[in-house]
Amino acid sequence: SSHTSSGSSSHGVSDLESLEHVMSTYSVIPSPKVSDTVVEPYNATLSVHQLVENADQCFALDNEALYDICFRTLKLTNPSYADLNMLIANAIIGTTCSLRFPGQLNCDLRKLAVNMVPFPRLHFFLVGFAPITAKNSQDYRVLTVQELTAQAF
Repeated sequence: SSHTSSGSSSHGVSDLESLEHVMSTYSVIPSPKVSDTVVEPYNATLSVHQLVENADQCFALDNEALYDICFRTLKLTNPSYADLNMLIANAIIGTTCSLRFPGQLNCDLRKLAVNMVPFPRLHFFLVGFAPITAKNSQDYRVLTVQELTAQAF
């Protein structure tokens, strides 16, 4: 079902509250520094248009940032797709945790959309995840609040 809203964000909120299903996506945004595929920018442009029109929530994952995390934080010289997928899976696990476990912070995707989306077309979220630690140093690494904050932002 399509929904439109104009005037104020309260119209968009009521549209989201009335939705039976919430379309949530996790999209890896390409970077020219990481990939040299010629058609990648065109595919990204076309897919963003579809996400604006058809999705209710889009969690954006920057491909260049994923590689940067692998190089700088995880100290990997040649990251594999398994390494990148592990980072993406951790981000998805973190954003869906409140859906899977009961508690005071328990919410559903509809509540998240109502609280985080001011206008229907502005539904793109950036994902932050911390702590990220290399496998070989997890057992003895002590994280400070400053380091956790720096990793999250």
